Amino acid sequence: MSKRKSPDPKLEALRQRGCPPLLVRGGGLRGGRATIDASRSSQYVSAVLLVGPYGERDLELHLKDGVLVSRPYVDLTLRTMLAFGAEAGWRREGELRVRAGLPYRGRVHRIEPDASSAAYAFAAAAIAGGRVRVPGLPPDSAQADLRLLALLERMGCGVSRRGDEVEVTGAPDKLRALDVDMNESPDAVVALAVVCLFADGPSTLRNVAVLRLHETDRLAALEAELRKLGAGAEAGPDWLRVEPGPLHGAEIETHDDHRLAMAFALAGLRVPGVAIRDPGCVAKTWPDYFTMLERL
Repeated sequence: MSKRKSPDPKLEALRQRGCPPLLVRGGGLRGGRATIDASRSSQYVSAVLLVGPYGERDLELHLKDGVLVSRPYVDLTLRTMLAFGAEAGWRREGELRVRAGLPYRGRVHRIEPDASSAAYAFAAAAIAGGRVRVPGLPPDSAQADLRLLALLERMGCGVSRRGDEVEVTGAPDKLRALDVDMNESPDAVVALAVVCLFADGPSTLRNVAVLRLHETDRLAALEAELRKLGAGAEAGPDWLRVEPGPLHGAEIETHDDHRLAMAFALAGLRVPGVAIRDPGCVAKTWPDYFTMLERL
């Protein structure tokens, strides 16, 4: 396929217009007013915000139709920008503004543990009935996937905090089923779906169409792999229903997705005979994940 040039000489699509791979020539960022479609992913919004301080004019970023999925990730981007000296924030609902001419300043900045990865340790306690403590998560953390803690409480787990340490204790009886909108914390859905295998009834995780755009189509992959274990599972355009059933071991395909490998390994804490194909894909975010499980 031949190259298709963009009207902007600084941006060139190398194969197909409007699609990666792209060649971007830096320098001379104009800034100004722009409209962005954030109905499928918040990452596009964060990317544009991050370069905003280096524009010639203030950046006014309008959300198409006022829609933004996974808003907490944008709020986390804004918080980090402010920490490094930028002036950025919500001007009104559906509109963000970044002041130009305030470049980032170097500083010492504490990086929190990754809540999206910690979700799998918390889920391990919920599934196995044990206790897991994760340090370094401050009470005012803006990480979206910490919402999983409240959901595990709803399911019957114990959650306690001491300073920046969070501890989850598995439910003494069977976990309670959920019907919940997960739009603000989609990365936690993969772990939560496996926890739902052990609930007292069907669970539905809603408003997560974005999961079809990740390393793999996670909704389709979850449906297929949950069924292999004996559960009932159905994926819709933007939802997943998990119905517990008599569970048995199975060989799980990871679809080259680290989160699927980590989540289905947790099922093996309760179900004998669960085998994970291509376990090395967890190296993307947690290379010693399986060593951690052995320690638990």
